[in-house]
Amino acid sequence: MIIQFKTPMNHVIVDDILEQMKKGHHHGVMSDNHLIIYDLDHFDFTDREASVIEHIEATQPRYALSSRKFQPEDTIIETAHNKIGGDNFTVMAGPCSVENEEMIHRLAAEVKAAGATVIRGGAFKPRTSPYDFQGLGVEGLRYLREAADENDLDVITEVMSVEEVETISEYTDIFQIGARNMQNFDLLKAVGKTDKPVALKRGLAATIDEWLNAAEYIISEGNSKVMLVERGIRSFDSTYTRNILDVGAIAVVKKSSHFPIIVDSSHAAGHADLVAPMAYAGVAAGAQGLLIEVHDHPSQALSDAAQQLTPAQFTKLVAQAKKIHALTENHD
Repeated sequence: MIIQFKTPMNHVIVDDILEQMKKGHHHGVMSDNHLIIYDLDHFDFTDREASVIEHIEATQPRYALSSRKFQPEDTIIETAHNKIGGDNFTVMAGPCSVENEEMIHRLAAEVKAAGATVIRGGAFKPRTSPYDFQGLGVEGLRYLREAADENDLDVITEVMSVEEVETISEYTDIFQIGARNMQNFDLLKAVGKTDKPVALKRGLAATIDEWLNAAEYIISEGNSKVMLVERGIRSFDSTYTRNILDVGAIAVVKKSSHFPIIVDSSHAAGHADLVAPMAYAGVAAGAQGLLIEVHDHPSQALSDAAQQLTPAQFTKLVAQAKKIHALTENHD
């Protein structure tokens, strides 16, 4: 049950209601002028109590704070160089990994020229094999930050553990939670205690409810600057694509949640020639942004070589994606 109190709130009566809920051992959370009770769908309020209540939503999903029943309007996340969500269309791009200083400075300028406003790049890389390149660490973060500032871009980069949050926070504008860490609840709580935006990727085999409940861990700690990233889920058939881009999930999430939805077609496709068509499908389904891997020499990339686009390919993708987004906005 979601109780929306009238504003300005009568704290004397509201505190009485909270005390009753506490005595009844009901589990809930207060957010602004909303009280979310997770284990209750009906309560007999007195006339005195009802006088301070604007609206009651009897049922809500477990991800109450992340749902449109709690917040009908879109969340719009503001950073130094972007407004993410709503009618805005945000392009995030860069290499899978920050490989060296010259490369990231060069790519930052190239993706900016193509229309990106956020540069991506991994400094701490979770790899399937322990022998694969796993990033430059703090050195890579420094290169990424300098390249972004030189080109008036925001930074998005992955944080893999609670211990890294404080360090990475000094360099990034947006924390990325990777698919493998979608249900790393301690990490979700840790970024939830910060004031930086969080891009939460869907897990490799996560349901939509599991994904949204993972977002709930972040917002329940006080950080409502969450964006959701559909990056494909595992299938029985990986012959032609790395993952299956769940286009339907984009529409469902946009309907169910107020958080911005971003598409990472690079990891869904796994092959450079499929990245653009999947991106277009995601935008047509309602995505409010893209997260794309770009490398000036993809065949020489130290990670994810097969799925990275050249700057020229990326430029064409952005131009077409923006046209599709304009059409979807006009349709809405």
